[in-house]
Amino acid sequence: MSTAAHKVATHAAAGRRPPSVLREIVYGMSLGLLAGYLWKLHHWSNQRRTREFYSMLDQGKITVVADVPLPGAND
Repeated sequence: MSTAAHKVATHAAAGRRPPSVLREIVYGMSLGLLAGYLWKLHHWSNQRRTREFYSMLDQGKITVVADVPLPGAND
């Protein structure tokens, strides 16, 4: 018993390659390495900003103490 939908589905599936375990492993590892690299870029950026902040703090270019008290701070 063969329907038109079944014929179309089997014809479409006949031209496709079967799934390959090795190919899936390579795809997974590639995506994992890409995600890990992007995560490291994020952390390197944070590390650079922190290093620059403390460098400027040590040089006296910036301070973490407010010169003028905030309005309403003495209430």
